[in-house]
Amino acid sequence: MGIIRAAANAVSGSLAGQWLDYIVSGRMDNNILMTRGVRVIRTKDGNQYKPIHTITNGSRIMIAPNQLMILCDGGRVVDYCASEGYYEVYLSAAPSMFNGELGSAVRDTFHRMKYNGQPSGSQEVYFINLQEIKNLKFGTRNPLQYFDNFYQAELFIRCHGTYSIKITDPLKFFEEVVPRNASYVSTIVLSDQYLEEFLMALQSAFSTMSQDGVRISNLGAKGVDIIQHLDRQLDQLWKEKRGIELVSVGIGNISYDEESRALIQMRSRNAMLNPERHPEKNNSQNFSEHHAPSDSPVNLRKVWACQCGSKNYGNFCAVCGRAKPDSSRLWVCPCGLTNTGNFCTECGTKRPGNF
Repeated sequence: MGIIRAAANAVSGSLAGQWLDYIVSGRMDNNILMTRGVRVIRTKDGNQYKPIHTITNGSRIMIAPNQLMILCDGGRVVDYCASEGYYEVYLSAAPSMFNGELGSAVRDTFHRMKYNGQPSGSQEVYFINLQEIKNLKFGTRNPLQYFDNFYQAELFIRCHGTYSIKITDPLKFFEEVVPRNASYVSTIVLSDQYLEEFLMALQSAFSTMSQDGVRISNLGAKGVDIIQHLDRQLDQLWKEKRGIELVSVGIGNISYDEESRALIQMRSRNAMLNPERHPEKNNSQNFSEHHAPSDSPVNLRKVWACQCGSKNYGNFCAVCGRAKPDSSRLWVCPCGLTNTGNFCTECGTKRPGNF
């Protein structure tokens, strides 16, 4: 079972004008990722669009630009086409696999999931949107931690913006994401789990940039670096498992929580009052020690060092997620390492005293 090209140009060709009925995609806009095919029937009163119940020998299909058509038999993929044009279905033909501009990985996916049986009489046509899906909104429900080496403090920020994706392996997307017997799939499916995965990757990207010494005030100008971090984080979750790639990210605004804002304002005020002791000329650790009052946000949150090496103020590590150790259990080993257990994790020395 396969399709045969009838005409190469889906835009200017006049072949469809000679057909009394043919198959096209259902409604497909920037919010639609997948839709079923519908049958167009020409009448004196205009075109009528009806659902498809069966695909017969000689059925005609029109594929528009930036679309991939999937031909299924009994729920399994038997052929696909990513090249715009007009095609006819022949039940006795071998799969054509018109790959268009898609990579070779799509052919590999097809060979893994293709159906080798005889036509079952329950053929269906699906269309996948290959355009860049833009303006997917995101926002942080809770503040994200960011340790700024300049302030030597754990700051908390909120941000929102938009990102865009593209389906680069539509057969894998069809297999792993599209619910069976679904009439269409919209970007609503990306609003819960996918958004949580995106925000988790964003927090990891911020933690990495914090370790690289990027100042928190420069995050807004680091769009390219943020995308690279997100790509590495989402490559396995989205690209390898679901055939989706992140294309771009636009961060609209970065804001601070009240305590972080108070710390930054205090730094600016002290820099104006004491220009000779500006933290740009002195290290930020000295600035925090000499300029932070006892009731400042820095002292309200006791800093603690996680086993992974990062400094934190919250109850959990911003990098690895470990819980803050119980301060009543802390003890310093002669080797210099701070521990919470009964034995030193570095040299094995027993905790002094009774336990």
